Amino acid sequence: MSEMNGAESLVRTLHNGGVDVCFANPGTSEMHFVDALDRTGLMRCVLGLAETVVTGAADGYYRMAGKPACTLLHLAPGVTNAGANLHNAKKARSGIVNIVGEHARQHLAYDAPLSADVEGASDVVSDWVRTSRASATLGTDAAEALAVAKSHPGKIATLIAPADLTWSPGGVVAEQAPEETIPRVDDAVIDKAADLLDGDGNTAIILSGRVLGDVEALKALARIAGATGARLLSPTSNRRAERGAGVPDVTRIPYVVEKSLELLGDLDNAIFVEAPAPVGFFAYPNRPSELLPPGCRELTLAGFGEDGSDAVIRLADHIKAPAYRARRRKAPAAPGGVPINARSLGMALGAALPEGAVVVDESITLGRDVYGNCATAAPHSWLSLTGGAIGAGIPMATGAALGAPGRPVVNVQADGSAMYSIQALWTQARENLDVTTVILANQDYAILKGELTKVGANPGRSALDMLEIGRPPLNFVQLAEGLGVSAERVSDAASLSRAIRESMDRPGPHVIEAMIDQ
Repeated sequence: MSEMNGAESLVRTLHNGGVDVCFANPGTSEMHFVDALDRTGLMRCVLGLAETVVTGAADGYYRMAGKPACTLLHLAPGVTNAGANLHNAKKARSGIVNIVGEHARQHLAYDAPLSADVEGASDVVSDWVRTSRASATLGTDAAEALAVAKSHPGKIATLIAPADLTWSPGGVVAEQAPEETIPRVDDAVIDKAADLLDGDGNTAIILSGRVLGDVEALKALARIAGATGARLLSPTSNRRAERGAGVPDVTRIPYVVEKSLELLGDLDNAIFVEAPAPVGFFAYPNRPSELLPPGCRELTLAGFGEDGSDAVIRLADHIKAPAYRARRRKAPAAPGGVPINARSLGMALGAALPEGAVVVDESITLGRDVYGNCATAAPHSWLSLTGGAIGAGIPMATGAALGAPGRPVVNVQADGSAMYSIQALWTQARENLDVTTVILANQDYAILKGELTKVGANPGRSALDMLEIGRPPLNFVQLAEGLGVSAERVSDAASLSRAIRESMDRPGPHVIEAMIDQ
């Protein structure tokens, strides 16, 4: 039996740590890793036709599976092409292990065309970066990268593997690091939160992270709100939120600064649970960056690295909050044959969602009201664009379907951002994933038109030409079919709701181009 090479030790170490999916866009320097994946058969290998598909899918996978996948990327250009969705994943605090090939060490002196600073490119979008130095330590490096990715909250770990280390013998499968214990919040902090809730003034509990995806924690928060009058709020965009009938509703802080200031303007106290203090997405003339009112008292009940779910359950018990009782709320009614707009879109989606569905939301402008309109739909999970780098939706839905097999996924997708990573539809077809993609075809970068107005500009034709994508019009039915995915076009809300229901009732991916009433 031949001695194990570095690539095989890397694959086996990751698999022993629970990694069973590899999202890949490999090149020459990764061929020995590709060979090791094939020979061992230990991972499901999912090909993406662009690096941004690979990393967006790994993000969606983590959000649903609750554990890291690995990616396979090619040199510095591969990392930079992957960067936008690594940025989104980092903001979501998703755990990912990136394996990045590097030139063989003896080749680096020749400044070959693909030579570049792989570590520098990786630093921007990673929490941890290491270049392996020996075949014998590739496994140890992989085990450390995986421990970082699994930590609470999840992190992006990037391991750079020079090609000569992967093909050389001497690989050793490393032992896994002990499972991390998530720190509990100190009792004194629970006491402070209870005192703040018992005091004067209006209080909001602003929550995100794992708490927003934990139904039992949400019920505890609803108990606290019922006992104290505190409001439950979340940031505009979140890694994962559990929602729907029987699940306590949490109000999202609006994207629009003026609406955020109106929502938050009367607060005297703010308690944070795995969430940051709210700030605007951007700066605008004569508007504040910080959205809480001056003088608002702030308390962090649980930081990003602490167990927020445990903290809110303990807090609810500490203040002797009554048991949670779900409010009876009417399920969304199916819309009639009205034009598709912000309101009817929410009705169409809410009425069509089956229990257990996963919604991946990159609806941008049109979908701001959809979230609220689905609050009484069947219980579902909602994944958002966390980092603001558009082009996440279709790849994220791809990974979510792999991370939650058996659960139908619907991606509510703006048309402009769909074009950043539409190649992910091909991966959905190849893997026969149950993903319904609803393209909101308004043929505009509508969000940017609003931004142009907010900064005080008076746009003329040249400016508007940079914000409109209808000349020539995009045809998403043809684009989808060209990538192997069935597709249809609808122009009214009743047809949209029917199409979503029918798509989720049959296996495989499907695209619905929803023509938006302008």
